[in-house]
Amino acid sequence: MKNARFLLSRRKVLRGAGVALALPWLEAMMPAATSKAASAPVRLAFLYMPNGVNTTAWVPEGVGKGFKLSPTLQPLEGFQDRIIVPRNLWNEAAKDGDGHYVKEAAILTSTRIQKTLGEDLNSHGVSMDQVAAQYIGNRTPLPSLELGISPEATGVDLAAGYTRVYGCHIAWSSPTVPLARETSPKSVFERLLRATEPRRDDAKCEALLLDRVLGDAKDLRAELGQADRRRLDEYLSIVRSLEQRAESSAATGNKQWKPRIPLKGATPPPEEPKDYAEHVRLMLDMIALAFQTDTTRVSTFMLGNAVSNVSFRWLEGVSGSHHDMSHHANDADKLRQYQLINKWYVAQYAYLLGKLRDAKEGDSNVLDNSVVIFASALSDGNSHNMHNLPIVVAGKAGGKLATGQSLLYPEDTPLSNLWLALLNAMGNPAERFADSTKPLPRILA
Repeated sequence: MKNARFLLSRRKVLRGAGVALALPWLEAMMPAATSKAASAPVRLAFLYMPNGVNTTAWVPEGVGKGFKLSPTLQPLEGFQDRIIVPRNLWNEAAKDGDGHYVKEAAILTSTRIQKTLGEDLNSHGVSMDQVAAQYIGNRTPLPSLELGISPEATGVDLAAGYTRVYGCHIAWSSPTVPLARETSPKSVFERLLRATEPRRDDAKCEALLLDRVLGDAKDLRAELGQADRRRLDEYLSIVRSLEQRAESSAATGNKQWKPRIPLKGATPPPEEPKDYAEHVRLMLDMIALAFQTDTTRVSTFMLGNAVSNVSFRWLEGVSGSHHDMSHHANDADKLRQYQLINKWYVAQYAYLLGKLRDAKEGDSNVLDNSVVIFASALSDGNSHNMHNLPIVVAGKAGGKLATGQSLLYPEDTPLSNLWLALLNAMGNPAERFADSTKPLPRILA
C-alpha cells in the first residue's frame, strides 16, 4: 500500500454536491492485525421463484460431493463447488389450505398463515430473513432490502378464499406486517446510493450522482494501495454502468421515433425496464451492488407473485405463460416448456452468483461471504405438491457452509431446520426457528 498505516472507516462514503455514495469493501478498512476473512461481512439473499418446477428435470443425480447437476440446474455448472442442494424438505404448517397462498406467503416463516379476505393478515411468524436482519441489520444503512417484479395484487382470489396480498410477500417483520417491496430498479438504485445521507430536497439533480463525488474519489484514491485503487476503479465503473442503465431503462429505444399525437401535458408512465428479462437482471444488479457496498446485508427478491402468469413467449421453445405451463397435466410438451422456464430462472440465479463471485474482498469475494438461496414454495406446480421442495443454497457464509454437496434427508424434514442452520451460519445463535427440531445436519462446515 502507498501508506501502510492508512486506515479507512467501514462507514466511509464518497461525498459531493449534497450526496453520498457508499464504498465497496477495501483492504484499507481492515486493521493490520485483523484477518481478511474475519473482517468481511456475511450477507443473506433469497430469490423466490413462483409456480414450482418440473420435478422430473430438477433433482440432481447422486448424493454427496460426487453429484451430477440435473438439466434444470445445468446453468449452475460453474458454481457446483459453491452450492448445496438439500432434498426432501417441506413446510408442514402449510400442508393444508389453497394451492398457492398458504405455501408461498409462508416459505420463509415456516408457519400457517391465517385465512382472510384481507382485513386481518397474519403469518403467525417472522420470516427468517427478518430474523437475520434483526440480528445484523443495525450494522448497515438499510436493515434489509425487499424487491419484486410485479406490483402488489389486490382483491380476493375467490377460488381460494384468500386475499391476493398474501401472494405478494415473503418477508414479514412481524406476524401482521409484510414488508413492502421495491419494483422499480431506478428507485432501488437511488435508494441504495443515498441511503447513507438523506436527500436535501426532492428536485431532480442535473448531474449523475457519480459525477458529483469524483473529486472525493480522486482524493481517496491517492491514499490507497495498488490493489485498493484497482478495486475502487472497478467499483466506480460498475456504478457508472448501473447509473446509466437505470437512467435509460424507461427511454424509448428509437431516438428518431415521433409520437402520432402530442404528449405534452400527459402524465408520464412509471419508469420501467423494456421487458421482463431486463427487469429481472436490473434487480439482480441492485442486489449485487447493495451487497458490494454493504448498504444492506439482507435481501429478498420475488421473481414473480404467487400464481404468476408472466408470458414466456419470448423464450426460445416456449409458447405460453408460466402458470399455464405449470399446470401441465402431464402433457409432454407443456412439461418441456415448464422445464425451460425453470431453467431460465436458474440461469438468472447463476447470473447473480457470478456478479457476487467477481466482486473481490481481499483474498475472498462477496459470494463466498454470502448465503444466496433459490427456492420455490411448491415442488410440482400441477398438483401444488409441497413435498421435496426445490431449493439451492449458494455461497460459503465466510467459510461456515459445507458446499459442493447434494444432500438427501429423510422424507418431510422440516424446512425450518435449514433456515435455523443458515441463521447460525450468519452468526445468529438461535436454537429454534418456527417448528425446527435442530439445525439441518451436514450444512455447516
